Amino acid sequence: MHATYDVIVVGAGHAGNEAAAASANLGARTLLITMNMGVIGQMSCNPAMGGIAKGQIVREIDAMGGYSGIVSDHSAIQFRMLNRSKGPAMWSPRTQNDRMRFAEKWRLMLEGTPLLDFWQDAVTGLVIENGVCCGVQTQLGSTIRSKSVVVTAGTFLNGLMHIGEKQFGGGRAGERSASGITEQLVEHGFTADRMKTGTPPRVDGRSIDYSVLEEQLGDPDPRRFSYTDTPVLTQQMSCHIAHTNTDVHEILKEGFDRSPMFNGRIQGLGPRYCPSIEDKIERFHTKDSHQLFVEPEGWKTVEVYVNGFSTSLPEDIQVKALRSVPGFGGVKFFRPGYAVEYDFFHPTQLHHSLETKNLKNLFFAGQINGTTGYEEAAAQGLMAGINAARSTWNKSPVVLKRNEAYIGVLIDDLVTKGTKEPYRMFTSRAEYRILLRQDNADQRLTPLSHDIGLAHEDRLRTLEAKQNTMRTFKTRLEKTSVSPEQAADLLKTIDSAPLQQKQKAISILNRPGVSIQLLIDSLEDIASVQEELQVDVETLEAIEVQIKYSGYIEKEQAIADKLQRLDHVQIPADFNYHALESLSSEAREKLSESKPNNLAGASRISGVSASDLAVLLVHLGR
Repeated sequence: MHATYDVIVVGAGHAGNEAAAASANLGARTLLITMNMGVIGQMSCNPAMGGIAKGQIVREIDAMGGYSGIVSDHSAIQFRMLNRSKGPAMWSPRTQNDRMRFAEKWRLMLEGTPLLDFWQDAVTGLVIENGVCCGVQTQLGSTIRSKSVVVTAGTFLNGLMHIGEKQFGGGRAGERSASGITEQLVEHGFTADRMKTGTPPRVDGRSIDYSVLEEQLGDPDPRRFSYTDTPVLTQQMSCHIAHTNTDVHEILKEGFDRSPMFNGRIQGLGPRYCPSIEDKIERFHTKDSHQLFVEPEGWKTVEVYVNGFSTSLPEDIQVKALRSVPGFGGVKFFRPGYAVEYDFFHPTQLHHSLETKNLKNLFFAGQINGTTGYEEAAAQGLMAGINAARSTWNKSPVVLKRNEAYIGVLIDDLVTKGTKEPYRMFTSRAEYRILLRQDNADQRLTPLSHDIGLAHEDRLRTLEAKQNTMRTFKTRLEKTSVSPEQAADLLKTIDSAPLQQKQKAISILNRPGVSIQLLIDSLEDIASVQEELQVDVETLEAIEVQIKYSGYIEKEQAIADKLQRLDHVQIPADFNYHALESLSSEAREKLSESKPNNLAGASRISGVSASDLAVLLVHLGR
């Protein structure tokens, strides 16, 4: 360990790891501090990555040169592309992962990153001088100085764990909480609050009767998250689905009087979209059954994660209730479920760079900003690491726009709107979903990442080769004529009207029910193009989406470009909103609190109306 660093990253979870990797790979001398080197990259909750909107985020992280996609591919035990029955804007990749391999791969990749050092210690405070964060103080009595600090404390800031009527300090099972940072930052004018999250029991898979459960297989053609040459799954493990019933619900209700959720001991708000089993029964009391997803923890372990049974009820109630679920009659527990309550800082106290407004060179990422989920944390960590490194060289921050990435939507939502409950990403939060597809993350973000020095040259060359292939294939489809006779069998197969005259292959592809693979299978000319260009399945799929949805894509891009003009209308940092009596009182209050950088940011604040924006335009001289 050196006496000084460019960047210090506090915490080695998903946010901290991505922050440390990004910072070091940009050339900043970086120190990653964690309380326990043995749990770097630990999957604290479910053993899975990706999912609805989250899969898009993992692909974006990979396209930017982050590590999460690579780690996920190397540790995957199952792959599924969710929402295949919907449009391509909704397709979302997801992997089940081997928990031990996941953490091991993270550790190995970080140890293989030049300019990255490690230190096992607890950070108890920050070094703050004249409004600037310039290092950390540790439990061992060390003062380590740096040009910037990224705090990714997860659920550890004054973490308090709950199981029934029992309470004990901790940020995760078997690990102590962290104190000192919250109190210090509150003294410097920060606003902190409490949130809570929960986790289900882990059980012995040997004690489950899988014969009565519904098997959930992986995709027959598994894909990958990473655009690099990571391994493709050749063997997959199955998940299973179980169901609660009214007997289970009645047993759970027996423990409600001892539940910390219902007797007031937990003050923090939990995630709306991933509620505990007791919360589900209370909120959806008319439902007789809830799904449970039975997820294996890895290739060589019998430990199983019971997704959907997150709880902080007493252990005896947990055991009794779960054993009433069909298939779980003789289930053995490895550990009970629990809730953890922790400090977070309202994210409206951040710039879009994730640097805090109150203190220069201090960045926050992950659950400290009020988010939930590995993917959301990793995305913030990536951007905080990039901007922390760039701040050491006085370079302007990198800020992704809402039409550029789900990461941009995530950060803009947090900074502009804030959150009072754990924030989780959904496709519905992105107004430009058709632009932000999982298949084009590399095309959207790799050139930018390469420009700032993060994505390596080989990534850019791979992308350029892919784009050349896509353009060439599309051109050949536009030039290849297909006769009525050649297309007869193909169109008959999908019950589509026959051709009356020759048409270009691209016109046939635009017909409902015609896929690019069907064209290749039915038309020799197109099959020869695919063979000549050696186009892989995933690139073929991207070409098809680009062609079939070109009208929607162009329309959405035009809307984005129009609204983007508001980004150029800058608002001075010291702008006095209270002096504008024409603004609504709500707008004056919320704009004064949020201090948006430009009119686009102002437009996204809840309570700021179109007439308020018109007033601002006039006063800003537009």
